[in-house]
Amino acid sequence: MKKTLAIAGIFLLSVNLTSGQFIDGSPGRVRACPDLPFKQIGTIRPRTVHEIESSNWTIGCEVLDRDYANFDSYKEFLPLLGIKKIRLQGGWAKTEKQRGVYNWAWLDSIIDFATANGLKPWLQTSYGNPVYDSGGMNLGGSIPLTEEALAGWDRWVEAMVTRYRDKVTEWEMWNEPDGNKENTPERIAEFNIRTAEMILRIQPDAEIAGLAMASGNNTGYLDRYLKVLSEKGKLDLFKWIVYHGYTMNPDDNYIGQAKLDSVLRKYSDKLKLRQGENGAPSGYCNGFALKKYHWTEISQAKWDARRMLGDLGRDIESSVFSIIDMYYQSNHTLNVKGLIQSDSTLKAIRPKVAYYTVQHIASVFDHNLERITNFSYQVKSPESVSAFAYRSKKTGKQVVSLWFDGNIPNDNFVTQNVEITVKGGDFSTPVWVDLLSGRIYRIPGADWHKSGGGYTFRIPLYDSPVLISDISLIPVQK
Repeated sequence: MKKTLAIAGIFLLSVNLTSGQFIDGSPGRVRACPDLPFKQIGTIRPRTVHEIESSNWTIGCEVLDRDYANFDSYKEFLPLLGIKKIRLQGGWAKTEKQRGVYNWAWLDSIIDFATANGLKPWLQTSYGNPVYDSGGMNLGGSIPLTEEALAGWDRWVEAMVTRYRDKVTEWEMWNEPDGNKENTPERIAEFNIRTAEMILRIQPDAEIAGLAMASGNNTGYLDRYLKVLSEKGKLDLFKWIVYHGYTMNPDDNYIGQAKLDSVLRKYSDKLKLRQGENGAPSGYCNGFALKKYHWTEISQAKWDARRMLGDLGRDIESSVFSIIDMYYQSNHTLNVKGLIQSDSTLKAIRPKVAYYTVQHIASVFDHNLERITNFSYQVKSPESVSAFAYRSKKTGKQVVSLWFDGNIPNDNFVTQNVEITVKGGDFSTPVWVDLLSGRIYRIPGADWHKSGGGYTFRIPLYDSPVLISDISLIPVQK
């Protein structure tokens, strides 16, 4: 039987953070949710970064180097989100506006706030600098090519690593070089080697992400890049190889990701793939990734949740793009992939539904849970389903994440009943959890049973991730 809920509106209560900023901490913070026959027993209690030791997630705090967003307008939202890593771009052009003169004040304030508030910066060495005529200072630009520009690059990277080596341990190379034909994979490999060796000379324990490829399926580019690293004996400079890969249906990405991983394994059994940037808009955009489609705050939240949990289910470190909407002055356009609504003044207006959804995921899935790699289940479903299972390292209790994965996320709450049998497992008090709204429901005794060394559940499912979990694994707010 299908259940539907029309969305009459999304009502968010507000609690003041600072002047002009607010976040809802009430149990009913997201009113839009499926209409269920189950009894609600609470809502996921958001956990701050100070309550979480470590997890799989990074939150994007990019474009500050080009003033498309204002860190001070949203920084108080970060510790409350529950994600402990932030992705930043180093901003050569913003730091060195006169040759040989570095102004680090803008980046100091960001990194100092992060480290003082339990956040770990992941700092990228991007982009070029016009004072050296060094290629593009924006996305799609060429890397520095002349000896003069490369010497200036070297000095900036060395100065940046020296300045932040006690606060930044994770570094990333030039962003999305494959967006420019001049940036051949061979040229980028040489440039990455050059930059990584500078970092490691100053900070031997640094962890470095190579490539930062925009594509999620360009195996040819990756193969040529890795071939250079391998031939030069430089694979060990890097811990990760980064890809992005925007797809309208977030679950379609994993076909390409599996191919990338296959290429990677030709060269290394140590290097890891890392998803470095992904997110969906909350409205129609004429430009940027996933453009010209009528996204909503609901479909954005579903998309982000599916990408986060699809990555987690494949042991891929995962980044959400982005914390706030970004305003591009050159064409007077907002990129509305933020979890927080902004405008042309770069002011943080309010958290979107996706902010709370990401907060719910971060509150449940930290490194106290481990993925069950041999998860065995059978599902009777009218649609294609993604399902992954995790157990508590301390108690062995389990949680299963699942969702309909066959289509682009929509903006309604139609559910269909499915039956899933989990082999093994440990569910003393099973609950059904809607990660979008954070609502927790007790699964009635008539809809689940234990037999034959496993559990069978009859539950509603839709195109946004839900959980079947032992209640002990869910932080509950009543």
